[in-house]
Amino acid sequence: MVTEWSIETYETSGGSKPVDEFIQKQQPKTIAKIIHHNILLRQYGNRLGMPHAKNLGSGLFELRIRGKEEIRIFYCFKQKTVFLLHAFKKQTRKTPQRELEVALKRIEELLT
Repeated sequence: MVTEWSIETYETSGGSKPVDEFIQKQQPKTIAKIIHHNILLRQYGNRLGMPHAKNLGSGLFELRIRGKEEIRIFYCFKQKTVFLLHAFKKQTRKTPQRELEVALKRIEELLT
């Protein structure tokens, strides 16, 4: 039997959860897609690959929610837990450096 992965969202020192707040602001159809991707991530964990997920290196991965709006959710693994670190709407072909930096800063906080 394969054990499922658990999913947690990054929490700031002030107690807010930026990824959850971002998701709640999306359209219902987009939220449904995000939920579907989270189910896949819970089921497949580090085996989830393209087109749903992509390894960005340095222990950082992205969930790729496609559609009218392109949503990216950066995440990392710690034991059997997936931590959702940062989410944004992708509006250019290349991921903006500042979005990557937010996720890398959070992964550093989490893993140290």
